[in-house]
Parts: sequence; structure tokens; C-alpha cells
Amino acid sequence: VQYAESGGGLVHPGGSLRLSCTASGFRFAGYIMSWYRQAPGKERELIATTMDRDGTTRYIDAVRGRFAGSRDDARSTLYLRMNSLKPEDTAVYYCKRALYDSDTWGQGTQDTVSA
Repeated sequence: VQYAESGGGLVHPGGSLRLSCTASGFRFAGYIMSWYRQAPGKERELIATTMDRDGTTRYIDAVRGRFAGSRDDARSTLYLRMNSLKPEDTAVYYCKRALYDSDTWGQGTQDTVSA
């Protein structure tokens, strides 16, 4: 199982980014997928979970209304559209199958929000 995140970058507050995560080594369509982030000096946290059957996404309070998750099962790819970015969104972003603690993390993609 492997994950390859991309799409991060340096943006000003209020800006937007679209992250992608391409997975391999398992049948992507059959799994609930999650986005996580790790800010400097903090623990990694779960921020969004996209369901397998209907593609709906649940969010933590800190990102709800600003972030939008989606998936393309044909491409084994998970997406996270991030709008109205804030400095506190600065972190390395990762994706992984939900509840599969044994999976190895990908390299992540760095998102830096700064004026």
C-alpha cells in the first residue's frame, strides 16, 4: 500500500489549494479514505473523511465550510479543495485509509499559509 500526496504550496491567507492523493496497492473504491494534517510542533490530526459508497465527506469543526473532499475511484485518487485558508492551516497534509493504522504514511504535501 502506498500513498502519494501532491498539490501543496505557499499561499496567502484567504487563498486556495487543491490537494491530491493517489493510492495504490488496494482496491481504492472499497475503502473509506481520510485526510490528516500535522502542524509544526503538533500531533497529526484527522481533518476529513470521505465515504466509499456515496462520496460524502465529514469534517472537523476547524475546516468545515472551507474545505471540500472528493474522490475519483477510477483514478484511485482522493482530493481536498481548501478555500479561505488561514495561517493555522499550515501543515503537512496526508491521506490514508480510515482505521488502517498499519498503513505506512506517504511523504505528505506541505501547505504554508503566510502573508
